[in-house]
Amino acid sequence: MTELANPDKTLFEEHILIDKGSHTPTDLLSVRCNFSRQKVKRLLQKGCVWLSRNNRTIRIRRSTKPLIRGDKLHIYYDEKVLSQFPIPATLIKDEGDYSIWYKPYGMYSQGSKWGDHCTLYRWAEQHLSPQRKAFIVHRLDRAANGLMILAHSKSMAAQFSKMFQLKQIYKCYEAKVHGQFLSGIKPIKIETQVQNKNAVSYFSLIKYDKLNDTSLVSATIETGRKHQIRIHLSELGYPIVGDRLYGIGNEKEDLHLMSKVLRFKCPLDGIHKEFILPENFRAQ
Repeated sequence: MTELANPDKTLFEEHILIDKGSHTPTDLLSVRCNFSRQKVKRLLQKGCVWLSRNNRTIRIRRSTKPLIRGDKLHIYYDEKVLSQFPIPATLIKDEGDYSIWYKPYGMYSQGSKWGDHCTLYRWAEQHLSPQRKAFIVHRLDRAANGLMILAHSKSMAAQFSKMFQLKQIYKCYEAKVHGQFLSGIKPIKIETQVQNKNAVSYFSLIKYDKLNDTSLVSATIETGRKHQIRIHLSELGYPIVGDRLYGIGNEKEDLHLMSKVLRFKCPLDGIHKEFILPENFRAQ
């Protein structure tokens, strides 16, 4: 086994080959990192410890999981990440094999190798009753908020992923933008590329606030490129209020972009379902 980095470091990663005997993650890391056993358990729960076995690498949670010769244990330690506190999400509807959630501003859709305790799926795994695994099937920017679907089995996750690929799930977003947005009978279509990939968005005016010179805009997308809505609105000349990446600069508010409506044919019973974000979650 290799020696770990100085445990006083606030940022390090180490990869430990198990070359003899048997160990548990708690035994191994408490000795090699000079961490208390309770701290090791917290690190496992926060998702920064991984195990490679038989050409497969997975995140591990169980402190007593037996490690055998040939295994490789990985720890990705970043105090800045691990010291973050998850922002509470809200369950909108539990359908058993999947659930609908309100993801607040600041919560992540997915984690990284450094941890996943501040993600929506991890929050769901720890707060659903009965407890279940949770899998993301689509993403929402950390700076955005609104409705998200979580699957609770790999087969259900595969079904939803296919539905998204086939454009069988309708998503509607709402954004508050700077300026008086163009009004018209038909939505405005924009299809400039995002990250060199085809991207198609549709925007329509909901209402204009003359006092603040902002507009509430409805947005739907045919493609799901990263930051697509934010980029397209900025290109149109109507950046989203609070957008520090594509906005007007010196934005002090949070990003005003929310996922407002999800509509699809339920893969469980074939019934058409529609989920609309409750008014009390709308801060626009």
